[in-house]
Amino acid sequence: MRSIGAVAIAMMLALSAVGVSVAADDASAPPANSGAVPPASPPQTAKPAPPPPSITVIGAADAHGVLGRDVKSSTGENMGRIVDIIADKSGAVRAAVIDFGGFLGVGSRKIVVDWNALHFGQVQGKNSSITLDLTLDQVKAAPEYKEGTPVVVLGASGSLNPLRF
Repeated sequence: MRSIGAVAIAMMLALSAVGVSVAADDASAPPANSGAVPPASPPQTAKPAPPPPSITVIGAADAHGVLGRDVKSSTGENMGRIVDIIADKSGAVRAAVIDFGGFLGVGSRKIVVDWNALHFGQVQGKNSSITLDLTLDQVKAAPEYKEGTPVVVLGASGSLNPLRF
């Protein structure tokens, strides 16, 4: 069994650890700071800064924009212009929308071609065209693309996987 003096000393040590002063000569007296002592709050930690973004430098000769660029067949026939890109849910580019036919936007229609049927190797500058692995007759026979309807993608290889939207 512990003595009352040992218990009083243990209480004084515990109270002094939280910042309450107690007179040593009168252990039965209430602490000098008789108000409620708020519990110590944990130190506020700042949110860690996000890591800096990664930076990649692509040379001007190695990358070109594609929207609005002319598309030609491998024999040089005009196939239209790329007006949109279609990506799947993972963000992978699957197809390009080409505005085909017509004159100055009159009588044209949009078709969708497989991204892998396009070749960018001959693109040198803003006026260079992209090559498409399809013939003019194949592109003419392609169904028209209308937003909000199932997308029919015309591919050169015939081994396309369905787009899952």
